[in-house]
Amino acid sequence: MSLIDNTIRFVKQQLENAEGGHDWFHIERVYKNALLIAQEENDCDLTIVKLAALLHDIADSKFHNGNEQLGPKTARIFLESQGVSEEIIAHVIAIIENISFKGGNFEKQFSSKELDIVQDADRLDALGAIGIARTFNYGGFKNRPLYNPAIQPNLNMDKETYKHSESPTINHFYEKLLLLKDRMNTETGRQIAEKRHAYMLGFLAQFYAEWDGEV
Repeated sequence: MSLIDNTIRFVKQQLENAEGGHDWFHIERVYKNALLIAQEENDCDLTIVKLAALLHDIADSKFHNGNEQLGPKTARIFLESQGVSEEIIAHVIAIIENISFKGGNFEKQFSSKELDIVQDADRLDALGAIGIARTFNYGGFKNRPLYNPAIQPNLNMDKETYKHSESPTINHFYEKLLLLKDRMNTETGRQIAEKRHAYMLGFLAQFYAEWDGEV
């Protein structure tokens, strides 16, 4: 089997019992998004894009007591077992370490065209209909309220505050999802994000109307 086939098999095994918004199907969607963006953007190492997209959430810290080292470590051990060069491994690990939103105030410590592509691909899966579904799935997983008008979104969270936030699910739209459109790295990502952003605004308008008993 090829390196990519082996990686897909490995990721499926690792995420077999994952939360529904961060399972294999999330990875598959991000992988497809990354390939789409890479095709339009050109000038990138497609192997690195594929590997990073497949391994970016191999051990998400949200589900491992906040351990941000486990994901990169797990990815490295796997890639080394496949005989991947250190140059490629280091690049993939750097993408995994810098891809997350982390409250929106996180300064990336690494930059590359491949990171731009995979980060956009991951962010697209947090937008639109899928993004809405994932947000409420995770909110249910954490037993958070749907909405509480008395709790306003916090738009100035640092990394640690964001990581430990327990705010209502609707607040997450303002604290992250609606911010992503203007933080896309690639032109292809921006174009897709615009459409998905508009869809979420329509959903929120309908949500508030129903909440207030207007429709």
